[in-house]
Amino acid sequence: MHRSHHYHPILPRGQDARFARRPSKLAWLAGILLFSWPAAKAQEASQPDAKNSLNRYTQQQELDSIRAWQSQKQLTSLDQFVDLQPSSWAYQALGNLIARYGCMAGLPGETFRGNRAITRFEAAALLNVCLDQLSEHTDELQQLLKALAPELKVVAEKSEHLENRISALEAQQFATTTRLNGEAYMMLAGIPGYKVSGVSGYGATTFNYDIRLNFDTSYTGQDLLRVRLNTSNFSTYPFGTPANNMLKLDKAENWNSTLYIDRFYYILPINKHAKIVIGALVNNTEITWVPSAYRSDILDYVSTAGASGVYSKATGEGLALQWQQPIQKNGTSWIANMSYVVNGRCGLSAGSGNGGCGAISNYGVLNSNSGINAFAQLGMRHQFWGAAIGYRHGTSNSTFRDGNSAAGSTLTSGQSSNSVSINGYWQPRQTGWVPSISAGYGYTFVSGTPTNGAEPQDVAQSSRSWMAAFQWDNTFGQPHALGVAIGQPANASGPQGSSPWLCEFFYRIQASDSISITPELFYVSNASVTTGNGANQPTGWNGWGGVIQVAFKF
Repeated sequence: MHRSHHYHPILPRGQDARFARRPSKLAWLAGILLFSWPAAKAQEASQPDAKNSLNRYTQQQELDSIRAWQSQKQLTSLDQFVDLQPSSWAYQALGNLIARYGCMAGLPGETFRGNRAITRFEAAALLNVCLDQLSEHTDELQQLLKALAPELKVVAEKSEHLENRISALEAQQFATTTRLNGEAYMMLAGIPGYKVSGVSGYGATTFNYDIRLNFDTSYTGQDLLRVRLNTSNFSTYPFGTPANNMLKLDKAENWNSTLYIDRFYYILPINKHAKIVIGALVNNTEITWVPSAYRSDILDYVSTAGASGVYSKATGEGLALQWQQPIQKNGTSWIANMSYVVNGRCGLSAGSGNGGCGAISNYGVLNSNSGINAFAQLGMRHQFWGAAIGYRHGTSNSTFRDGNSAAGSTLTSGQSSNSVSINGYWQPRQTGWVPSISAGYGYTFVSGTPTNGAEPQDVAQSSRSWMAAFQWDNTFGQPHALGVAIGQPANASGPQGSSPWLCEFFYRIQASDSISITPELFYVSNASVTTGNGANQPTGWNGWGGVIQVAFKF
């Protein structure tokens, strides 16, 4: 039978360090545990970490990850605790516990949390770990076994139950190394009065779907090969492709109900703090840490955190690298991202429904005309806040989600763009009445003269964008979310430029772990209207719209 190793002992402050001088009879171990009980509140039998681990496993469906975590949770050195100093009065006692008996286990996160009281279930779990390592049972240990007999029984039952559940899930999984998970969206949406090129009907209420199926394969338990299939039945306007439409939804592509492979990439960890991503179809935003706590998942522009020139969602052949510093004692860590993604074909055929993204075959992936997106970002991350500065360089045929047909949304031959951004967010320690705050600003400058016959004075040379957003999680004591965002999509500075505005209000109802219902209202002003010949009208369009999105995850 597998015994649980999920807990570590918490030493109460003020205990006599002389416990560390009697390791041969484990008196100090008994003292650590027995003196902790009065300070702890008894927990229900359903709360041991065995059940928490099972919940994480069933929710994430990552058998390899839980195996890897189990293999790493046994401690071998006190140096693994970032918040435990050698000057601590209990440091020597804890060191002897590991060195002599090898029966000390820790919690995830590399923290000891020495100022927290221990529960009887935690004490029983620790003792359960030690039983495998001890060859003799002293009087003190026998007394401890008798006192913790009920909790030891619960720990053993939960551990056995966990093993049985894992065995059952292994037998039922899609493949030994591959798991299937998916997302399905149904969206009821409409924009009264919206017109394109004087043609009415685009504001009619529509009912569309978007389905995404992920085939995730892990060969080592740490790597990931992802192949994603996507299909949807959105039309080009007002909610589908192209990306320069302010009203485009985040989960809406013009695939004409045809099934396409829209992601194909491999993530390989280099070490504990760095990983590399390589793929024939990879999205530069999905493989990058986006410093924002706002998640409405409705309007496409809002998902770019107010800096669509940098977080461009470029999709195609790509290579990426991410490095994150080990978490420091103050809880912060530096994080760096770099990527190189080629999306030339997407730029040339956006909205055509051909399902293709990537380099143009007669250019290749290194030619300046193939739609290169070179991205770099440096930021700092904390449990409750984060900030980053980003940069993206785009070459001919590259695109970004400008939201309003601004400069550089699709570069023509002879042009290039440079985009910069600064983003940050803050989250409260406890969710409720205080919202998280997210903000971002982006600037894009386009250089070069187009060679497609357009007059230079007709091409806007720069654009700016920004967004501020607030989100309340766990509203009214329930796992629901309320959010509001306001901002300006990229607004061109040339003759075709306008000053667009966008506001959205959403309330996500989490009906279950796998089903959510999100009604949203949004308002746009000076939204560019595309005419039949592809020209953008400077007058723009103003109006309200609404979406009800139902999401299923499986």
